[in-house]
Amino acid sequence: MLLAARTERLRAYKRLARILSKSNVNEGIWAYVLLIPYLVNLLLFTAGPVIAALVLSFTHYDLLRPPIPAGIENYARAFGDRDVQAAFRNTAYYVAAYVPITMTFALFIAIALNQKIRGIVWYRAAFFIPVVTSGVATAIMWQIVLSKLGIANYLLGLVGFRPVDWWGYERALGSIIMMGVWGGLGVLMMFWLSALQGIPVHLYEAASIDGAGWWGKFRHVTLPMLTPMALFLMILGIIGSFQVFVSTFVITSGGPGNATLTLALLIYQEGFTYFYMGYASALAYMMFVIVFIVTMIQWRLQRYWVFYE
Repeated sequence: MLLAARTERLRAYKRLARILSKSNVNEGIWAYVLLIPYLVNLLLFTAGPVIAALVLSFTHYDLLRPPIPAGIENYARAFGDRDVQAAFRNTAYYVAAYVPITMTFALFIAIALNQKIRGIVWYRAAFFIPVVTSGVATAIMWQIVLSKLGIANYLLGLVGFRPVDWWGYERALGSIIMMGVWGGLGVLMMFWLSALQGIPVHLYEAASIDGAGWWGKFRHVTLPMLTPMALFLMILGIIGSFQVFVSTFVITSGGPGNATLTLALLIYQEGFTYFYMGYASALAYMMFVIVFIVTMIQWRLQRYWVFYE
């Protein structure tokens, strides 16, 4: 009788195992079924265009005729193109100015908004408004504010300064950078704020016991704990800065001259204004290689300045 009971339990375990195995198989099948829309989107609208652009970068293609093989001619042409040189120079200047300025100002704002005061949520929302505002609308607003008869020159006149040609050759790129900083503060501020609120309180308590003041806490606790977020924001900031497009396209179209011509705008002009798709693809891949190299350098150097808890 005992043997029969054991045999029955064994059969029950086997039936349960078969049911569970079938359940796992069904879950696996449904997982792949639910992934199909994403995989189709990835292949058709992401991986497909990326591969197609790589192939087109080695051809002459103007949308009107079939692609003609060109080898590395597009890349060779890019190295001697003055417009490309100007675009690289302006983009590098934009990245070098935008990233540190925006990160620094956003950090100070985040520290100020990390206080427990009444209505702090509304102050945080106010700094985040530019992020959710249309890029085109923001560009038009800044174009009006910095025009010769705009609010900026009016305020300068009230304190005795002469009007400034904000969109002239010498200051146009600086105005684009100033506009970018204003628009990017909100996102970086929220990231900094989340990092500040994630610092363990016991570290500040230990620093207080050791006699550290506000500067000592900031230097030896806050800054080291913020370095992982700083690396993250720096990488994203550089990648995003290389893609600056809306402001230069809407306000200046790269001018005056080539003063505000950026890589993204030049790629758009070559591909969708002059229909040199092969050349535009080559420029896009050159930008990709530069961004990739810069990102890898940052990733390698993190061991010297990023501190993980």
